[in-house]
Amino acid sequence: MTRFRLMLIVLLTGVSGMADAAELNPQPLPPSPNWSAAMPAGPDSQVKITEAYARMVARDAYFWAWPMVNIYNRRLAFSESPEVGLMNGVLPFAPLNRLAMLHDYIKPDQRWVACPNQDVVYGAGIVALEQTPVIVQVPDFGGRFWAYQIVDLRTDSFAELGAMYGTQPGFYLLVGPDWKGEVPQGVTQVFRSRTNTAFVGPRVFMNDTAEEREAIQPLIAGIDIYPLSEFDGTLKTHDWSKLPTLGSPTGDEGKGETRWVFPETFFKQLPDVMRDASPLPGEEARYAQIQAVMDAAERDPDLMAAMVDEAGKTDAELVAPLLQFRNWGTQLAHHWSSTDNNAAFGTDYFTRTAVAKSNILVNAPKETKYLYQDLDVNGERLNGSNNYTVTFAKDETPPVEGFWSLTLYDEHHFFAPNPIDRYSLGTKNKTLKFNEDGSLTLYVQATSPGADLEANWLPAPANADFTLYLRAYWPKTPIIDGSWTPPAVERL
Repeated sequence: MTRFRLMLIVLLTGVSGMADAAELNPQPLPPSPNWSAAMPAGPDSQVKITEAYARMVARDAYFWAWPMVNIYNRRLAFSESPEVGLMNGVLPFAPLNRLAMLHDYIKPDQRWVACPNQDVVYGAGIVALEQTPVIVQVPDFGGRFWAYQIVDLRTDSFAELGAMYGTQPGFYLLVGPDWKGEVPQGVTQVFRSRTNTAFVGPRVFMNDTAEEREAIQPLIAGIDIYPLSEFDGTLKTHDWSKLPTLGSPTGDEGKGETRWVFPETFFKQLPDVMRDASPLPGEEARYAQIQAVMDAAERDPDLMAAMVDEAGKTDAELVAPLLQFRNWGTQLAHHWSSTDNNAAFGTDYFTRTAVAKSNILVNAPKETKYLYQDLDVNGERLNGSNNYTVTFAKDETPPVEGFWSLTLYDEHHFFAPNPIDRYSLGTKNKTLKFNEDGSLTLYVQATSPGADLEANWLPAPANADFTLYLRAYWPKTPIIDGSWTPPAVERL
């Protein structure tokens, strides 16, 4: 057959002819000479490695995976809950794929999650999406601020449910990365998680009044999550004020947050964590490197002991200092700091671990903007041996669609006991007194500023370090883009 006739046949038969040719000659093409360069080999897990190398990989892996192991161990704790209730009568606690709600502000003595607030009524549940998809109920909150925080094992958000999104009442479905089932009629939207482990935390704003506490009960009654098999299209309701008191599966006696990450068990748990959180684009080599070193350590107890030792050093030297807000974050005027990628950390490993250590389970920036302060205007550590003021100029309180608050925490990022049981000031406080020029001054100190100013008093711990933490719920653009920042903390 001449070359001309062959070309003519190809032109006349077109795509169909080429498909027929492929069927007649099905063998694969030989790999390109550059194939091995385009797809380099991973580490050989049978190769002997040095202790120094294992320590280097262990140090990096411990810092990188600290937030994921943290959430993994919280999941293990929730899996021990016998029923929906309140742990120690304080914290929402429920079996996997279930939810428990508070019916009032969180009590000040909880230690499971650092930086709690007394602005909202909280709920909490951990889902195991490899077991079942989960229905999320959203009742009608009217004009009240609300948001459901829903994050995966990495603490990255994968569902947008809240007042700021215009979410309508209804039923929503959470599914895992590999789910391929049918969505039943009556489900408004499906949200797919990158991991099978996820945390669900509803938050509903409540003013600090007796009338509000009563008015919010029928609204929060319709908040719930449960397995897809129980979905029948009807809103399930609960009286959350009648939950039983449950015991705690963890030791909660310390002044700081309950420990969730342990160097001695970290590398035994890490394979399960890595199987749940599959690599993000570009992380494949990281996973292969860590796995190869862990495989080597499984064969060599001395190598594993060195890795555990290095994990302990990393915890003390790298992770522990991140409890202090002044050590990280975007630096703003007057020593305030913040972050712009909460719940969307991606491969920003440093910020993810910093947030997880200091105030894990934060909302996405559209939902809540967080601003942190450890220092006064002169750069000195905030301490209750001094008196301070924070003055918002006229019409310069935090610009929000929702509400704002300024909370005080002790050095461990928990509420500091005080004689008036007040831990924050803001929108929820209806007795704040403005100055004659329209400005608002808050008094941050250990002793009362006097009866006429006590409505604006945020009590500080006597002779002890503390932190200020400003929340802007449903922030307006000036807060999101940084053109508005909080005023200085002035020492009197």
